[in-house]
Amino acid sequence: MRVTVVGAGVIGLSCAVRLLEAGHRVSVIGRERTTGTTSAIAGGFWFPYLAEPRERVAAWAAETFHELSRLATDEPAAGVRMVHGAQHNPEDDLWWAAPLTDLSVVGGRAEFTAPIAEMPVYLEWLERQVTEAGGTVSTGSVTDLSSVDADVVVNATGLGARELVGDTSLYPVQGQVVVLEAGATEEWLEAEGSAPVYVLPRGGDTVVGGTSVPHAWSQSPDPRTAERILADAAALVPEIAHLGVRAHRVGLRPARPAVRLEREGTVVHCYGHGGAGVTLSWGCATEVAELVSELATK
Repeated sequence: MRVTVVGAGVIGLSCAVRLLEAGHRVSVIGRERTTGTTSAIAGGFWFPYLAEPRERVAAWAAETFHELSRLATDEPAAGVRMVHGAQHNPEDDLWWAAPLTDLSVVGGRAEFTAPIAEMPVYLEWLERQVTEAGGTVSTGSVTDLSSVDADVVVNATGLGARELVGDTSLYPVQGQVVVLEAGATEEWLEAEGSAPVYVLPRGGDTVVGGTSVPHAWSQSPDPRTAERILADAAALVPEIAHLGVRAHRVGLRPARPAVRLEREGTVVHCYGHGGAGVTLSWGCATEVAELVSELATK
């Protein structure tokens, strides 16, 4: 079948890969190319943040964990690494932890190894997987899914679905990060306080954050927030204090009461992943490919 994926972030590209593997002819259209998407700003850490419902999210996250683990071993060019670290004050119910192989919880500290993707590298690798398998990736604006010339359309537009399909339950959760040089730490760390604090070593850089502000639309970094992020991160990992700043970035997480993954006629919707786009990407992509293949047999 001819399938057009609308959205060139981590969800859209992962869906395209799975659809190509299933034998479909696939084109991806994105308002921005991969490096201009919200996914490019993400820290790339595997953790199901701001995503519901738990039952579906846990299954999608587990499948993605295993696939990212495989990429870390078999595909070094993908920019994915397995990194050990610690989460301070974890929630009591670790409902998402089934795929972890080394989880240890002691004294308000959960330690485990999880995938971290260096997002600019990973997104470019995903795009290559699409094009090398015969798919296409292009830049364009889609304002009406019914106007797309394809047998099936996959709506992976993230926050853009609010306007595209009139989904007013979708809203932004603003996140600001600071990108630092690499080299000060080999372990990730995360803590929850008045604002989330995390340090993510990604190989080529270190991402520190952050913020989580619902219904905030601004994508301009705030200098005072950046100062607070750096101070909080240095308190958590003093070694990063000497690292040079490479960039200040703000992304808008596409939050929703529940991830929307369902078929509506010849459209398969897959959006509303909150802060868990990377974490749920492969599990959702597999389900999207299954829904499309079901249409092909009808």
